[in-house]
Amino acid sequence: MDRANETLKQVFKSLHAKIAKDVNPDSVIDVLLSKHIISDDDYYNLRQVRGSRDRCRDLFSFLYLSSHPETFIQLRLAIRDEYPWIVDEIDEKLTSLTAQQPPHKGPSTYGKFLASCEL
Repeated sequence: MDRANETLKQVFKSLHAKIAKDVNPDSVIDVLLSKHIISDDDYYNLRQVRGSRDRCRDLFSFLYLSSHPETFIQLRLAIRDEYPWIVDEIDEKLTSLTAQQPPHKGPSTYGKFLASCEL
């Protein structure tokens, strides 16, 4: 799953400006705390930040440095219901990235990859 998380991290970075502009991070922060992706201290610090865009940027600062193996998988799940158009764009970029990877022997892993993102 580390590979899936790392690939999603790349996609989130490529969409960073759009997400920071469009996403209200409050419900995302709540979900990530409940999934133990961010710590209690991170949560407290994020709640002190005024302004949704700055709070979203600070959240990404924590997440980009996170060593949790499912950080970006859980982030994708956390935004799925409120921001389905962003998740659609994420999935399109994932499809593009996996299409660019060199061919390999055996069955396609893209379906398994997306399944791991739906946990």
